[in-house]
Amino acid sequence: MKKAVVLLSGGLDSSVALYLAKSQGFKLYALSFDYGQQHERELQAARAVAQSARVEEHQVVNMKLDLWGGSSLTDKSIEIKDGDVNRKDIPDTYVPARNMVFLSVAASYAEAIGAQDIFIGVSQVDYSGYVDCREEFIEAMEKAINKGTVMGAEKNQPIRIHAPFVYKTKADEIRLGRQLNVPFELTWSCYRGGEKPCGKCDSCLLRAKAFAEAGVEDKALNQ
Repeated sequence: MKKAVVLLSGGLDSSVALYLAKSQGFKLYALSFDYGQQHERELQAARAVAQSARVEEHQVVNMKLDLWGGSSLTDKSIEIKDGDVNRKDIPDTYVPARNMVFLSVAASYAEAIGAQDIFIGVSQVDYSGYVDCREEFIEAMEKAINKGTVMGAEKNQPIRIHAPFVYKTKADEIRLGRQLNVPFELTWSCYRGGEKPCGKCDSCLLRAKAFAEAGVEDKALNQ
C-alpha cells in the first residue's frame, strides 16, 4: 500500500485532505507542528482527527517560529484582529514562509519513510490571502523538493505534492467531507484559543460562511 504524508493542523482543510488520502487507499502518516502558536487547541484537534482516521503514525514536530514572531499567531505582542472576509491585503495572521517550512519538513519525512505523496489542504479561493496557499507556490515547492532529495534527483521516484482543494471553496470541501465521514466536530479553525471558537476572526468567519453555503450544521460549535 502506498504511503502519504499529510500535513494536519487539526483544521477543516487539512482534516478533509487526510480523509481524502485515506479514501484513495494511502497509508496515512500525519504531520503536525507545534510552531509556537498561541494556543494548543488546534494540536489537540489534530491528535483527535488523526486518531479518528486511524493513521499509521502521527508526528508532532517542534518548530518554534515564535522565536522571531512576525505574525499575530506566534507573537503575543500582536493582537489577533477580528476578521474581514472582504479584506484585500495580507492579514497579520500570515506566518512568514510557514507552508514552505512545513512542506520542507514533510519532504524529509516522506523521503525517510519512502513516501512519494504529500497532501496539503491549501486553497486560493476561500482563504485569507496567504501567498503560500497558491498553486504557483505548490508547483515551485514540488520542483525544489525533487531537485533536493535523493528520491527525486537520483532514484527517479519523484515526490508529488497533492493540493486537491487549491481551486475549491470551503463549502466544496465540506460537501466532500460529509461524503468521506470527516468528523467535523473534532476540528478546530479559530485563531484564538478558548473553550469555544470566537466566531470573529478570519478563520471563524470563513468557516461559518462555508458551512452556511454548504447547508451543513457546524457541530464543532456545539461542543
